[in-house]
Amino acid sequence: MTDTVAIAAEDARLAAWLAGRRVLVAYGLLGDTTAALRRIGIDYMWAQQDWLRAVGASPEVVRAPTAASVSANAARIRAALLGSERPALVIAHSKGGLEALAALLDPAAAARCAGFVAFQSPFAGSPVADAVAGSRALHGLALVGFRALRAGDGEGLRDLTTPVRAAWMRAHAEAVAGVVR
Repeated sequence: MTDTVAIAAEDARLAAWLAGRRVLVAYGLLGDTTAALRRIGIDYMWAQQDWLRAVGASPEVVRAPTAASVSANAARIRAALLGSERPALVIAHSKGGLEALAALLDPAAAARCAGFVAFQSPFAGSPVADAVAGSRALHGLALVGFRALRAGDGEGLRDLTTPVRAAWMRAHAEAVAGVVR
C-alpha cells in the first residue's frame, strides 16, 4: 500500500480523528496464526492496519496466544492500554472483542480507551464453540491443534461457549453497561 490514501468525503472526520491516534488491535481465535499467512496472500486485519497507518494512526497488535482464556488475554489488553499515557482506540475481532470488553471493565484501562470497536464478537457465545467443546473428539483435536500452533492452552474455546458467555454477561451486566454508555 502507498503512503497516501484517498479519503472519501464522508470519512474525512474519522480520518482526522484517527490521525496520530494509537490503535490496539485484538485478534480473534487463531487470528495470530491466520495473520501470519499474509505472505501467501491471506489478509487477516492487514488491510485495516494498512489503512489506519495511511491516515496517520499507529496500529499495534496486542500479542496474545489467542486460544488462551478470555481473562488471560484481557489482562494483556489491559496492560497494553495502561502501557502508554496516550489513550487508544481498541479494534477487536471475534474473541478479541470479548477480551477487550473484559479488559475495559477495569476503570484504569477504560480511562485509557478512546473508543472500542468489536466486530463479529460472540458476546452471547458461539454455537460452533458449543459443538466443538461438546464433542470429545473435536475438542481433543482442537486442543492438539492449539498447542501445535502455540496458540495457547485452549481455555479460550470453552470461554466461547454459550453457557460460559451467558454466565459471564449476567455476572458483569452492570459493569458492561457502564463501558458501553
